[in-house]
Amino acid sequence: MDSVKGQLTLRGILIGCVGCIIITAASVYTALKMGALPWPIVFAAIISLFFLKALGHGKASLNEANVTHTVMSAGAMVAGGLAFTIPGIWMLGFADQVGWFEMLAVALSGVILGLICTAALRRHFIEDADLEYPIGEAAAQTLIAGNAGGKMGLKLFGSMGLAGLYTALRDFFGVIPAMLLSNVSIPGVAFGIYNSPMLLAVGFLVGTGAVVVWFGGALFANFGIIVGGSAAGFWDIASAQGIVSSLGMGVMMGAGLGVIFKNILPKAVKMLKDTKGSIMLGAAADTDDLPASGGARRRMRISAGLAACGVAAVALLICFGLQLGPIPALIVVALTWVATAMSAQSVGQTGIDPMEIFGLIVLLAVAAVSNVPQVQLFFVAGIVAVACGLAGDVMNDFHAGHVIGTSPKAQWVGQAIGAVLGAVVAVAVMAVLVGAYGPESFGPQGSFVAAQASVVATMVSGIPSVPAFAIGLAAGLGLYLLGFPSMMLGLGIYLPFYLSFSAFLGAMVKVVYDLVCKRRRAKLSPEEAAAKEKAQTETGLVVSSGVLGGESIIGVLVAFAAVFMGMGA
Repeated sequence: MDSVKGQLTLRGILIGCVGCIIITAASVYTALKMGALPWPIVFAAIISLFFLKALGHGKASLNEANVTHTVMSAGAMVAGGLAFTIPGIWMLGFADQVGWFEMLAVALSGVILGLICTAALRRHFIEDADLEYPIGEAAAQTLIAGNAGGKMGLKLFGSMGLAGLYTALRDFFGVIPAMLLSNVSIPGVAFGIYNSPMLLAVGFLVGTGAVVVWFGGALFANFGIIVGGSAAGFWDIASAQGIVSSLGMGVMMGAGLGVIFKNILPKAVKMLKDTKGSIMLGAAADTDDLPASGGARRRMRISAGLAACGVAAVALLICFGLQLGPIPALIVVALTWVATAMSAQSVGQTGIDPMEIFGLIVLLAVAAVSNVPQVQLFFVAGIVAVACGLAGDVMNDFHAGHVIGTSPKAQWVGQAIGAVLGAVVAVAVMAVLVGAYGPESFGPQGSFVAAQASVVATMVSGIPSVPAFAIGLAAGLGLYLLGFPSMMLGLGIYLPFYLSFSAFLGAMVKVVYDLVCKRRRAKLSPEEAAAKEKAQTETGLVVSSGVLGGESIIGVLVAFAAVFMGMGA
């Protein structure tokens, strides 16, 4: 479906923009205060459908709601990209070297690059790779169930309500602890279970095989390298943690290169020739619907190509405006393609978008070949993190659109509107916060912990272990080319153990659920068993999507409360 008529509407854009302003502002505060940022996509989908039905007297198109929520949620991950990187400048005492202009240049550079890359990569990651995209799937199922009602709607919103209540008791009222088994002390290992319905749902939706690889990486890094290596006297715990972080970044970088070499470059010529896969048209569909005239085809190709080159030139100019210099600017633009591909792969498989890690990888690459000052290195990380954050959001939205049948062109335009608006709002909120509280309020001991930015600040001095990074780079690339999910392995190595452990438990819930369902089908006829299996699969998908959506919705609402209550604290 290519037509944007009835999907990208004026009322949808207005509703989406109002929601985008609110969600982006809340996301900046949440990312800085809590060191986390829940996906707002499911929340935005419900709000969009509600207001469209209210304005349409109970009638609303699913595709219009999908495009509206695309506009509404776009700014959140742009805010995350900024909040996870730029405050590191303030922590190192360079507050006088960054203002609203530099932050806006970083945000818009990342937005432009993210839009270019995701439009060109959409076909591979959404149609060809057939990844799960658990967050996007949850958004699609929410829209479908919300529009249809019935038993599936009851299951979805029932599970959503329970997960939301649980999240409110944990995050707002503090009745339920955020971590379980956190009292178990293992030197160098962040052991525990993150008490998150969302993460359990991600493990359930992603699939057992992928999560086992993810968890295997976590076991190897934490209990093999950190605990085992330290106990054997090969290194101390601090050195082991540096090796693990370097190795994890290397494996993920290698996997990202593998995606480019194996999946993207062989199809690059076709991507460029595929007019409807061009950047400005949002990589829509086959060329059968194009005008028959060869001249019309050529004009469309030339227009799209010139537009793409113009956008890339603007991104380069903004990089120069940030005083990066020509070579670092070219490196940023080139490696952003790799980073956004890594982001799309990670979000598609796990629902997690470690955008600041991708920013760090490119930052370190720039630092290795140039003498860029420290402040400019943060700009590099910020540009890439914004691009990768937006890429994760775009790909989730594209997946939801693929399930529902929404025009990618309409979604891409909506994403562009929301991303640009979100960039302006995020910069304004960050400028207000640093002006009101001062740069000293940002950091591990400040009012705004900004945990990810603190990591970036620590890493600006260089890779903790260059040999480990090189080994990881080679291993990630080689394993991916051999068909092994090395991105999952890298995530397990890098992420805190409690996150990987919690997702693994979600996968184990899926194993138990499948075994119970199989037993219940054992005495049925083949036809009845097939129908029952389909219904059970749909139930598992809908309930887990509801659980995931419940936490993300309440997470956004808690963020709203934090904005209104915490700003005066």
